[in-house]
Amino acid sequence: MGTVAAIGERTRVAALALAGVTVVPAEGPEHVREAWAALPTDVTLVIVTPAAADALGPEALDGVRPLTAVMPV
Repeated sequence: MGTVAAIGERTRVAALALAGVTVVPAEGPEHVREAWAALPTDVTLVIVTPAAADALGPEALDGVRPLTAVMPV
């Protein structure tokens, strides 16, 4: 079984840690892309904020693995 990670603005992702999600705060496009590239291989679901999704672009989000979900606005 894989793990779940969340990437995005600290204020949007911090509370997910209470549910056992690995939280990776990233405040800006470059930090988001660095966080995405550094995800451990056991991560099977990544929750991203809308801003993080914009920074990653559709290519990253449309891949098969890891499964990616964008938070609602």
